[in-house]
Amino acid sequence: MNDRWIAERMHGFEASGIRKIFDLAASLKDPVNLSIGQPHFAVPEPIKTAAKNAIDANKNGYTVSQGIPELRAKIATALRQQYPSHADREVFVTSGTSGGLVLALMSTINPGDEVILFDPYFVMYPNFVRLAGGTPIVLETYPHFRIDLDAVRRAITPRTKAIIANSPGNPTGVVEKRETLRELAALCKQRNILLLSDEVYRAFCYDEPFASPAEFNEDVLVIDGFSKAYGMTGWRLGFAHGPRALIEQMIKLQQFTYVCAPSMVQHAGVAAWDFDISEIVTDFKQKRDRLVAGLKDRFELTVPGGAFYLFAKAPWGTGSEFVSEAIRNNLLIIPGNVFSSRDTHFRLSYAATDATIDKGIDILNRLAKR
Repeated sequence: MNDRWIAERMHGFEASGIRKIFDLAASLKDPVNLSIGQPHFAVPEPIKTAAKNAIDANKNGYTVSQGIPELRAKIATALRQQYPSHADREVFVTSGTSGGLVLALMSTINPGDEVILFDPYFVMYPNFVRLAGGTPIVLETYPHFRIDLDAVRRAITPRTKAIIANSPGNPTGVVEKRETLRELAALCKQRNILLLSDEVYRAFCYDEPFASPAEFNEDVLVIDGFSKAYGMTGWRLGFAHGPRALIEQMIKLQQFTYVCAPSMVQHAGVAAWDFDISEIVTDFKQKRDRLVAGLKDRFELTVPGGAFYLFAKAPWGTGSEFVSEAIRNNLLIIPGNVFSSRDTHFRLSYAATDATIDKGIDILNRLAKR
């Protein structure tokens, strides 16, 4: 093969550190796995039944690119209740939340445009920005992982096109303060900057109600999905809502890329929308409390208010060195430099059984004594 066949843009990408751990998990015998952001519970039976029924009813072909009317109507009704003054807000169904992010950035970012991100960040954000030809401008949020609005103001230049916010966040689990989101939304409106809000962990808020910056700015573009709340990560079902003109461009791009979200999964999404996950959320809150109580005496950490992650500082060495030692002790966790320019922390996912969490706590506390 000729090396010239590989596009230059690909040289800026590395294989995801999360996927490397995922591959490693397959090679270990019965590891204690607190690494992957994969809900540990099965897809609820009514949702699985809806997917099976759709297949049996031969609803297996292409759908319209914007998604089946039944699902869009469910989501649109909820959005009208949540944002009654947003007459221009439109919704469509995407092939996963990541698919929605790609469509959003490819539809808005020109070469040379700057996109502000917050470190630590979801691992795909900077890569997606570069794929679209943009330049990631990364602002640190250590040690408490909250947005510094003064830092945002200083970072804005004439080339700033967009800001990506993620609350509850991955990898930190931090839920941004409502007032901060209000001020960020107002700043973006004032400076004519697109605010893109990744809300895939919206269902998992434990200590305070969920808040979206779209409440304060009708032009906020929201990316959301079904993967985390219903354990449907492999089903690739997401949705996006925002200004009609922008959504229309994203739908147009979806026609020529993903075509549509998987048809039978869209029908399952109709059932999922009405499924009560309050017991699941309560269970995750208890797991959060269990993990924090087990580690707080030996680890420096910020208590996560949502999602199902904890981002702790390594008690010795770099984050990568500590993770390597954890893996040698059969514990799978993710080094913080997968999500950050710093190599000081590591990420735990408590999307696991209580028994697995307890084993992880024991291993981590034993390692911290070194």
